[in-house]
Amino acid sequence: MNITMPFNYSAITRPAWHIDMPLLVSVLALLSIGLVMVASASFSYAEHNYGNEFFFVKRHLVYLVIAGGAMGFTFLMPPTAWSNYSRLWMLLAILLLLLVLVPGIGREVNGSRRWLSLGGMTLQVSELAKVATVVFLANYFDKRRENFGDDWRDWAKPMVVLAVPLVLLLLEPDFGSTVVLAATFMVMLFLTGTKFWHYFLMMLVGVALIYFVAEAAPYRVARLSTFLDPWSHRFDSGYQLTQSLIAFGRGEWFGVGLGQSVQKMLYLPEAHTDFVFAIFAEEFGFVGVICLLGLYCLLVMRIFHLGKRAVAQEYWYGAFLLIGFGLLISGQTFINLGVNAGLLPTKGLTLPFVSYGGSSLLVTCGMVGMMLRISHEMHADTQVIRRVSRGR
Repeated sequence: MNITMPFNYSAITRPAWHIDMPLLVSVLALLSIGLVMVASASFSYAEHNYGNEFFFVKRHLVYLVIAGGAMGFTFLMPPTAWSNYSRLWMLLAILLLLLVLVPGIGREVNGSRRWLSLGGMTLQVSELAKVATVVFLANYFDKRRENFGDDWRDWAKPMVVLAVPLVLLLLEPDFGSTVVLAATFMVMLFLTGTKFWHYFLMMLVGVALIYFVAEAAPYRVARLSTFLDPWSHRFDSGYQLTQSLIAFGRGEWFGVGLGQSVQKMLYLPEAHTDFVFAIFAEEFGFVGVICLLGLYCLLVMRIFHLGKRAVAQEYWYGAFLLIGFGLLISGQTFINLGVNAGLLPTKGLTLPFVSYGGSSLLVTCGMVGMMLRISHEMHADTQVIRRVSRGR
């Protein structure tokens, strides 16, 4: 006898908490590597600038505790708590992006205004905006999935809403986050089954806009020329990239050993943040790099596998959310690794779970908690269906 029942069938006692161990273990492994690498990469810089070689290590430990709390908090909250208030989260993200651009409120670092100072700590608003946007889009696409694309306003509305944070991110400027968020939107839109010619038209418009934005700012053009030939600018705009490439070259097959990096000795700027992967490559070599890449692949594959399960169970909100978060993490990882290895122009994006940075840790761990909760929901409902089908 076949039993048909809606998702989240509540008449049956639901199973106990389920923790997706492949997802959690891979994240904990990356967080552990991050702590070790932040400690190794920041010692010289911290001692030179703050007189305390453990300055960044102590702060990173505090960030890890807060991020762990965020992961637990988002895991305990049901997915409906996010979907029901998705418009509110989106509005709050836009207001924060506006606030960070106000002189005297937003903090400017290296020519970019991306941070808010809160009680001695800084909050990178773009990290929160990316999550809020994915939550909003997942809820929007979930509610309109059946007939999405029948009316041109179905895809025009989210594009108009998305344009607001994208423009504000460009004004900071944060071109890297803009590209990641726009690409995430396009993939999520593809999953709705929108008409091909609509999608193709939006793709063309998006590529044209990215090209225009890249060419409109002289510093972006300079970064592009530097990226193509960093050694011709090795003492000015190409300095950071050439030092990163030197770190990769010194690593060879097995690296120079943990803590033995030379490039972190004030040669490579931002060694514990955006370019921590270069220090990792120097200290652990090609073999270590392959292991780290394998760990990221396992994480992303697990997220997309959960997304595939959500599609199979027709849990569309969970599917959109999982795939959106997977794209954010994989996209940011790809850009950071590409920048460190000289495969992409320099962008100010951290390496998820590994780089130093409270905002990145807080948001990525919060996303992990939400994904763990969705995995629990899918597992629990699968168990309920099995019990009902067996006559329990």
